[in-house]
Amino acid sequence: MKTNETQLKQAYDYCQKLAKNHYENFPVASVLLPKRLRKPISVIYAFARTADDFADEGDATQSERLQQLDSYSQGLQQIRNHNYQGQDPIFIALADVIQYHQLPISLLDDLLSAFKQDVVKSRYANFDEVLDYCSRSANPVGRLLLHLVGQTNDEQLKQSDNVCTALQLINFYQDIVQDYTESDRIYIPQDELARTGLKEADLINPDSQKITPLIRSLYQRTERIMADGYELGVYLDGRMGWEVRAMTLGGIKTLALLREQDDENLLTRPRLSQFIFSRIMIVSLFKGWYVRVCYLLLDYKT
Repeated sequence: MKTNETQLKQAYDYCQKLAKNHYENFPVASVLLPKRLRKPISVIYAFARTADDFADEGDATQSERLQQLDSYSQGLQQIRNHNYQGQDPIFIALADVIQYHQLPISLLDDLLSAFKQDVVKSRYANFDEVLDYCSRSANPVGRLLLHLVGQTNDEQLKQSDNVCTALQLINFYQDIVQDYTESDRIYIPQDELARTGLKEADLINPDSQKITPLIRSLYQRTERIMADGYELGVYLDGRMGWEVRAMTLGGIKTLALLREQDDENLLTRPRLSQFIFSRIMIVSLFKGWYVRVCYLLLDYKT
């Protein structure tokens, strides 16, 4: 079935409306973004948001969740074969974005594999397993953005992976208690948690003397990963560069706030005030300031 211009416009409008109605740490419809990228990014977001909801939201059974995600995998395969026949506005728009921008569909496959893993896996044996999950749940987003702006040399892709992995880890570490109590998910490596002598239920009110060395070790590893990627923002010009620098610096500042918490409040979620957010936006406007502030905030120095 050939998509006409009216269907395509309606599909893009649907994705943009969906993106604007959700808040995420994702550069959706941001005023910083170049106007030409707002539509394709909203489509990528709509795909990722709805797939993530299949994995997490509502009261569907495990089997039903996997079936919904499999339907998305089938839709991607049809796009890959240039024969998408469905009526889903997200996939109608996605097919156009993939073709126009020559996006690697494998990156979207990776996202779906992470969402499917969310359905069946809630514990991670070691830190390598956590990093593998990040490589599919977070890194594809950064790579897709770089493909949209045509900045895909090996160094920039590697830096993007490091930034995205670090941002994902930061999200985990500021939501340790919430993830456990609301979703029964623990992203602290099981082998390391076991060595502290704490049980999972102890995360609600942990013994600070036992858990502090582990949590601070996780912070330090995350800082090392971010230190190997934050300079990506220097190589990106224009509004996209500003957007990437702001997101990166926001993550680094959040990590710094986590690190600065005393041991008794180690698992309390920090919040970026409006004042801090405004300063991040101003600093990120200037590449030199951005690099200097990132370096000062990162406890691990390159």
